[in-house]
Amino acid sequence: MSSRVNGAAASPTRIRAGVEDDLEELTRIYNHYVVETPITFDVEPFTVEQRRPWLASHPGHGPHRLLVAEEGGKVLGYATSSPFRPKPAYSTSVETSVYVAPEQVGRGMGSLLYAALLTMLEGEDVRQVLAGIALPNEASRRLHLRFGFQPVGVYREVGRKFGRYWDVAWFQRPV
Repeated sequence: MSSRVNGAAASPTRIRAGVEDDLEELTRIYNHYVVETPITFDVEPFTVEQRRPWLASHPGHGPHRLLVAEEGGKVLGYATSSPFRPKPAYSTSVETSVYVAPEQVGRGMGSLLYAALLTMLEGEDVRQVLAGIALPNEASRRLHLRFGFQPVGVYREVGRKFGRYWDVAWFQRPV
């Protein structure tokens, strides 16, 4: 993906592993969704320092990844694969998520990030990829279906945020 600015080609979007220098922008992006949406069930924004352990839990190798979309040195969004559950028998299943900078929504960043992440997971000891989507979220539902995820169920009213209860739809995809 690339864009044009004033008729000239801009820097193409690059997907790479997330690094410490990205943490401030990654935190800003995530906090937007914490404060403004029910997409995540965190209810208080994070400091950069509070997000540091999260960054460290996504090394540049293995099944638990953090990928960043960058264009012209600016972080546009990110995707992660994280442990699904802490028990050892779940080790070949990962939960994925994608967050796009609010000013980048609608540019295809989520698709670009998911394509790269799912390709990387093909080379890992991963059997199933899972995703939980707070409802309603039609854009996320379409994204997951486009990448071969299948709906497997809905947990009703499992999250409370903004004074109401939210359902979570679960999607699953083999690697």
